[in-house]
Amino acid sequence: MRIRTTITTAVLLLAALTACSSSDGDGDTASPAPSAPATSSEPSTAPSPPPGDAAELEKAVEAYTAAYFAGEASTAHRMLSERCREKINELVYGATVKQAAKDYGPDHPATDVRAEVSGDMARVSYKVKGIPKLDQDAQPWAREGGDWKYDAC
Repeated sequence: MRIRTTITTAVLLLAALTACSSSDGDGDTASPAPSAPATSSEPSTAPSPPPGDAAELEKAVEAYTAAYFAGEASTAHRMLSERCREKINELVYGATVKQAAKDYGPDHPATDVRAEVSGDMARVSYKVKGIPKLDQDAQPWAREGGDWKYDAC
């Protein structure tokens, strides 16, 4: 039982760290640096999301990031997708969120949020104000029951 708990804790902490991986190129190779959007003179063949999708997703990203850095563990955990909530123990996740709040403080909103929405799935890139090493590139989100949920687990 002790080994299983240790392994579970290690996996969950790794998942949480992956969620806050670096992408600013400061030597941490956890995720690639964000790249500029590709430009093309050809029309896009990807369907455009309905106008409300991107705005709702941006609000969800902002709310999740605010809860995460404020140490609001239960709020942040509820904003995880069902798949992630099944994988990530709420107590372990809560400890991770509380540690992030202790390490960084609450004033780190998501800025420059850019989303690529495809149906009920999305990839979101954004900056974390004041903590460039935690900027995100193509972070997965999923819509469940009409609400956008963090899906990077």
